[in-house]
Amino acid sequence: MKRLLLHVCCAPCTCYVHQCLSKDKKYAITGFWYNPNIHPFLEYQKRMMTLGYYSNEMNLPLIRKTKYSLEEWMEIIKDKYKEKDKRCLGCYQLRLEETAKRAKKEKFDSFSTTLLYSKFQMHENIKELGQKLAHTYNIEFYYQDFRLGWKEGIEISKKLDLYRQQYCGCIFSEKERFDAAAEK
Repeated sequence: MKRLLLHVCCAPCTCYVHQCLSKDKKYAITGFWYNPNIHPFLEYQKRMMTLGYYSNEMNLPLIRKTKYSLEEWMEIIKDKYKEKDKRCLGCYQLRLEETAKRAKKEKFDSFSTTLLYSKFQMHENIKELGQKLAHTYNIEFYYQDFRLGWKEGIEISKKLDLYRQQYCGCIFSEKERFDAAAEK
């Protein structure tokens, strides 16, 4: 069985991806929590605790890089914050590169991300970045379009009564959420 390190952005996005990969039985999956983009700190803690609950309930081994390293994320996006696409690409780069490095260091066979589940993320860019990092770090990037299970994942997270956040994670996505609500 191959070992796969799965970057997890939150418990609700993990549900379908974990279920899907577990059915395959080709992979021993370990979750990897590294999300310095999440703001504010209490939101970060709430998402990390919800993921901890999910991982305990579903027997998903979990590695947590728990130091709240907001400064790392800010350094990556400091020149990109005005342009959403560039900001998001920098954020993906930071989190996926850390996942690839960790997977290589701990002798995993491959890495992937739950970001491939969200219909709100730049899917093709995530796929391309994962493939590039696979080449850079000489480790397989597992790709699958998990967006097909979007509704099923939502139902699983509701059934498990998981905390379901209302924005991607960064302060800019939170602002966009409230801006959109104010326009209604």
